[in-house]
Amino acid sequence: MKNRRKRGGLSSVDVVVSWRRFFRFVSLFVFSFVLFSAVFIFLGKIRPVVRSSVNAVLRGSVPVVKVITIHEAVEFPDQTLIFLKYPPSSRFFTKEDLFCVFSVVNDSSKLFKELPFAVETDDYGRQIVRCSAVPRGNTVSLAVSRWRVDDYNLQVGLTHRWDWLVYDAVIDDDNSTVVFVKGLNLRPGKVADASRYECVYGWDFTKPKLLLRAQAISAAQEIVRCKTPLTVLDGPRRAQYQPVKVSVRIKGSGMLPSVAHPIKRPGRIKVSKTFETCVCTMTRNAANVLREWVMYHAGIGVQRWFIYDNNSDDDIVSEIKNLENCGYNISRHFWPWIKTQEAGFANCAIRAKSDCDWVAFIDVDEFFYIPSGQTLTNVIRNHMTTLSSSGEIGEIRTPCHSFGPSGLRDPPRSGVTTAYTCRMALPERHKSIIRPESLNTTLINVVHHFHLKEEFAFGDVDKSTMVINHYKYQVWDIFKEKFKRRVATYVADWQNEENVGSKDRAPGLGTRPVEPSDWAERFCEVSDIGLRDWVLEKFSDRKTQRLVWEREARRVEDEVIVQMGSWADKRVGRKRKKQLKAQ
Repeated sequence: MKNRRKRGGLSSVDVVVSWRRFFRFVSLFVFSFVLFSAVFIFLGKIRPVVRSSVNAVLRGSVPVVKVITIHEAVEFPDQTLIFLKYPPSSRFFTKEDLFCVFSVVNDSSKLFKELPFAVETDDYGRQIVRCSAVPRGNTVSLAVSRWRVDDYNLQVGLTHRWDWLVYDAVIDDDNSTVVFVKGLNLRPGKVADASRYECVYGWDFTKPKLLLRAQAISAAQEIVRCKTPLTVLDGPRRAQYQPVKVSVRIKGSGMLPSVAHPIKRPGRIKVSKTFETCVCTMTRNAANVLREWVMYHAGIGVQRWFIYDNNSDDDIVSEIKNLENCGYNISRHFWPWIKTQEAGFANCAIRAKSDCDWVAFIDVDEFFYIPSGQTLTNVIRNHMTTLSSSGEIGEIRTPCHSFGPSGLRDPPRSGVTTAYTCRMALPERHKSIIRPESLNTTLINVVHHFHLKEEFAFGDVDKSTMVINHYKYQVWDIFKEKFKRRVATYVADWQNEENVGSKDRAPGLGTRPVEPSDWAERFCEVSDIGLRDWVLEKFSDRKTQRLVWEREARRVEDEVIVQMGSWADKRVGRKRKKQLKAQ
């Protein structure tokens, strides 16, 4: 027994010491639990709004879509956009599945239906149906074509005005939210007082306690930038939840309606980017000219194209798909917002920032011409080595020459670069190539150039090095389309009796699309065949003597015309022989 106690037994003193330790441990645990609970309850009482807002954003109030519904709509002067909301994993409707149904208010028996202009998918993955503008005294709904109109109608509820709306938003690489807004009426090119604005995040803007707010960092033109709350950056925790919306509140005036969900663009700026030279444009109905524009600029070094489609109703979608299939890095971005070119260019600058060293902002009727035969990339590199006294080069400005109809009355078959050879003597304005990271946080631009950060400066390209051939005044059938609407925010439409003497208009044309008798000979002061000759040398197929962008269908059509001409010649010859024999 004594040996056992020595080897492994416990004395009475040891037992007392063990119980004391146990009692101290339990007391400390109970005290810590009580203290923590008291602090938690106390903090909960003094911060109920913040806690409920964060919980709502993270979990409780996030809506789950269970059936296909119309989320909201936006009315424009010439169309109505209808936003559909789908349950997860649902099949999207096609254009052929849907009808736009217009019915008289208070008399649903009087209705008519038509196919939509198009059915689009935007950057948020939402499906947008483009219907005609709603006639006065009518309402619009959607019907699924495989059922009768009165069997399955999707009713339009909340409807917004296009000119009083938060219409787009993106989270920049610094995690700030850039919000695009119609209705602020800020002066062009000027920085506004950011303290007047704040960004508001949530799903239901009618419930203030479930909203998150962030003070604006900057405000200018149609753009408000805010610091993004961490809750929004994390996003909804479950895939079936809808992404959060963002709006802008004008202090003292209230909050604007919104259709915008902030999208987070890919990562931080890369040290080595994928593309050296990219191009961004905003256009409408450019299917017939896009092929020449893309293929030509690919030949001088452009590697990536961003096409902001401003409500096209031609075949531009399939044209872009064809160019993609040919190996061109080109993407289409549905941008239905009218009079927003400056905002669209700012949006594109953010989109291109992670992949492009330089981005040129030009129209589809504008072509860089480099007489030396250098690539556009080489011209940019040469200017990068030239340091300005004001700072590092962040923008390169290129002068533009405006070309006239050059005696033509019908659209040229082989493209604009070889057809239009007569222009105005003096250059008009300039267009810019920018480094996206050099732009000022306000993203102010006036289409032709951007505002830069203080450490950056712009450089002008001498016209002997590079110019832009702007085929501005083409044959009348092409040119008259400009009268429908101008895309720039601060430029009056040509049919408006406003700024009639502006350089943005055609000199002496007025406000009506009536063709002058001498249109084909106008705007012709200097013959300029430089780009034409270079294109014929570099882009012609030696076997067919055709330009690379000319379509196979046109080649076949020309062969048929030639063949028909030979048949006609033979018929005339046979008829002439009979006449001679008769004599």
